Amino acid sequence: MIIPPLFRTSEIRAIEQAHGTAGLMEKAGLAVATLAKELLSDEAYSILIIAGPGNNGGDALVAARYLKSWWLRVDVFFTGDPERMPPDATAAYRAWLDAGGELLTALPEKTYDLVIDGLFGIGLAKVLHGHYAELVRQINAMDAPVLAIDVPSGLCANTGRVLGEAVIADHTLTFLGLKPGLFTLDGVDFAGTVHSSDLGGDTGAVAHPQGWLLNEIPILPSPRLRNSHKGNNGSIGVLGGDTTMVGAALLAARAALLIGAGRVYAGLLTEETPAVDPVQPELMLRDGNSLLDLNHLTALIAGPGLGRSALAEGALHRALRYPAPLVLDADALVLLAANAELRQTLATREHPTLLTPHPGEAAVLLACSVAEVQADRVASALDIAVKYRATVLLKGAGTVIAMPDGQWFINASGNPGLAAAGMGDTLAGIIGGLAAQGMELDQAAMLGTYLHGAAADTLVAEGIGPLGLTASEVALAARKLINRWITQEYE
Repeated sequence: MIIPPLFRTSEIRAIEQAHGTAGLMEKAGLAVATLAKELLSDEAYSILIIAGPGNNGGDALVAARYLKSWWLRVDVFFTGDPERMPPDATAAYRAWLDAGGELLTALPEKTYDLVIDGLFGIGLAKVLHGHYAELVRQINAMDAPVLAIDVPSGLCANTGRVLGEAVIADHTLTFLGLKPGLFTLDGVDFAGTVHSSDLGGDTGAVAHPQGWLLNEIPILPSPRLRNSHKGNNGSIGVLGGDTTMVGAALLAARAALLIGAGRVYAGLLTEETPAVDPVQPELMLRDGNSLLDLNHLTALIAGPGLGRSALAEGALHRALRYPAPLVLDADALVLLAANAELRQTLATREHPTLLTPHPGEAAVLLACSVAEVQADRVASALDIAVKYRATVLLKGAGTVIAMPDGQWFINASGNPGLAAAGMGDTLAGIIGGLAAQGMELDQAAMLGTYLHGAAADTLVAEGIGPLGLTASEVALAARKLINRWITQEYE
């Protein structure tokens, strides 16, 4: 299974420099024109191209020339100054005019079959305002599908942030490599369907990426032997469930059971520990301290519904010393950020640890604002991974998984139905359950995250959600999906 690399702008520039820029604009423009033609129906032939003042505008002008030569009706609105454009873009401008092309001085008030956004590319680093911001708003108000060149204008290619205003594209054709900003934060809403072209270059021979896109199954466990028993399939404990929050711990425990863990224990901090989970009586319920007295757990989850009491803090101290892979979620993260002794215990752990913050918890871990975390989700996840010496799963649109060694991943599965209570508990249970069965914790994080999102996607495709999608439904769908994947892989 091969997952594609992700490249920041600096890495794309290095690829361009290594291959030389000669001919790249011509190739890019041809690629845009080819895709544009494919997107049009047989009856559609009217295209508006907006060409900006830089190389992105040059790509757009090359595309316009090809589309015109194919007898499509092309209008070009040019916003730049040909005397101040980069050399390749200036050549593209002159070639368009030499081909008999004309330039509009204002956006026409008529309907088009396709709009091509060639206003700004990956080099944009400042907030759009004034004339350009208004132009983006006008593009978004048009009643036509939009194809963006490289990235939607106004979207940061590295982070997915909207720089004041950004074009909302139906399709984006990106060059030389995929950019992280297309798959996280606002990029998932602004980029539309992402297409890519390497423009004939071998990026793998030049770049050494640190990031990858989880857009397919990253790894799968082997099928079980028929001659096996529950002890072969791991034992996991879930520590949490203080008063009024028992459901969080039970959701995580149920998900671990449904993903295949042989034995699942829920250690609850509530004063009145229920004797049984009536929904999932296979779970073994007990108090938190007796859970941590067990010596055979092969993975541990701490945090779902844990609370922030002195009892919770003491239980977390013990959990951090437990000799098994550990998933820290929810309140465990807040306690960790506030307590230097807990952080020191984490730093000396000999077994792998995964932190699973949402942006608010990530802000607490980094002692910054949520806005600062979201401004660069990849960098934030990497900062937490280094600071806490643990793998980090930063939840949100385009979940980021980051390792202390600098490697990172963005998950491409999932939908807005996951923005509901309990989804993080279920995700923690899925990952912990996979780790309990022997999968390396980093691999469990990647597979569990992709599976969690894919399960939600499957449910929505079946008409269940996104509105009203529940964490319990996702856990059941994940069980069905992983069994199908394993069967298909090993049959």
